[in-house]
Amino acid sequence: MNNFSELALSPVLQTNLLKHGFTKPTPVQELAIEPALAGRNVVATAQTGTGKTLAFVLPLVQSLLAEPAPKGVRAVILSPTRELAIQIHAAFSKIAHGTGIRAAIVVGGLGENPQLQSIRKGAQVVIATPGRLYDFLSRQLVNLGAVKILVLDEADRMLDMGFLPTIKRIMAATPAGRQTLFFSATIETSVRHLVETHVPNAVRVEVGSTTRPVEQVDLRLYEIESSQKLPLLESMLQTEMGSFLVFAHTKHGADRLAKQLSRSGAKTAAIHGDRSQSQRNQALKGFQDGYYRVLVATDVAARGIHVEGISHVVNYDLPQVPEDFIHRVGRTGRAGAHGTASTFATRMERSEISKIERALSIRMTRQLAPKEIVGENQTMAPIVEIAAAVRYDRTPQQRTGGKLLFRSRNRRPVRRAI
Repeated sequence: MNNFSELALSPVLQTNLLKHGFTKPTPVQELAIEPALAGRNVVATAQTGTGKTLAFVLPLVQSLLAEPAPKGVRAVILSPTRELAIQIHAAFSKIAHGTGIRAAIVVGGLGENPQLQSIRKGAQVVIATPGRLYDFLSRQLVNLGAVKILVLDEADRMLDMGFLPTIKRIMAATPAGRQTLFFSATIETSVRHLVETHVPNAVRVEVGSTTRPVEQVDLRLYEIESSQKLPLLESMLQTEMGSFLVFAHTKHGADRLAKQLSRSGAKTAAIHGDRSQSQRNQALKGFQDGYYRVLVATDVAARGIHVEGISHVVNYDLPQVPEDFIHRVGRTGRAGAHGTASTFATRMERSEISKIERALSIRMTRQLAPKEIVGENQTMAPIVEIAAAVRYDRTPQQRTGGKLLFRSRNRRPVRRAI
């Protein structure tokens, strides 16, 4: 498939695709849409920013159009965060416009009565976070017995957030013969088990490397003191163009950094789990519309940030695991565009940087911060390897001529900075 016009789609869907500029499919769309349209289960892995949302929304809408729709919920789309659910709904509304197929959002942080009313008024599709949907299900406020299609978007992130038991309960409430479309950035052990158990005979789609950032993102590393992080970020905002998505480790840290940047003149908003839904919506919309140049976020909120054209991602604080580095960096360089990802680290965090680089098979380009921030004597000290002491039957004093040296429990080299 080289063009969406080659697909056997409803005329209204073809019109909507053209209206919104969708003519040539991305690789994941090219590989996933046709088997999904044929009713096959699909398991697709691809990096963020590759067009996965359209890859499941388009066949879902076409499949519901192809059969007379009885009353009730016919399709469920699960996502890890409220923001992502809202953005999926926006994409769904564009594609489904004029088809008569409507979707309801079911997420926490918003009033449940409007959500229930939307379902009761005939929404055929529910776009939900697992927790709120299961809450409705357990209280018998929604019936999933007629579901034809189940979509799990960002499945790895949902499992990271502890939703596996909830997802299994939701899947058990849907018919065994449903079609399942499973989209994930990575397929790790827990994800693989879920696929093997609940997505039988699936067409497997894998686009590019899902364990390293996309090639069009420049990866930069600045080794600086903690006190120099804010001045360096402020310097970047003065010298580089475009929008900045900045990752902080904690909610308090995100709020504090947003206030500091605002005081220095940068239009900044923060987004994290303690913000109300209206605050999160306002921050995300303001960032997407260009009102805010900087958005400071925590990892919990990161998966809901699907904004095109982010120029620069900054790891102000290091991620807790290498996989989160992929998800952070994936917010820039989307859909073939070029992006930059800068990571701030102290000398004490060198081992964490090495861990990220080894796990993802990458090498960040070492950068020197401006001299006015770090002074004239800035260096990027090399890392050398020193053989560790090895246990023998002799005592440490016997092995070293009476001098007691450190002992190691293994024979692997020990990395030392000089």
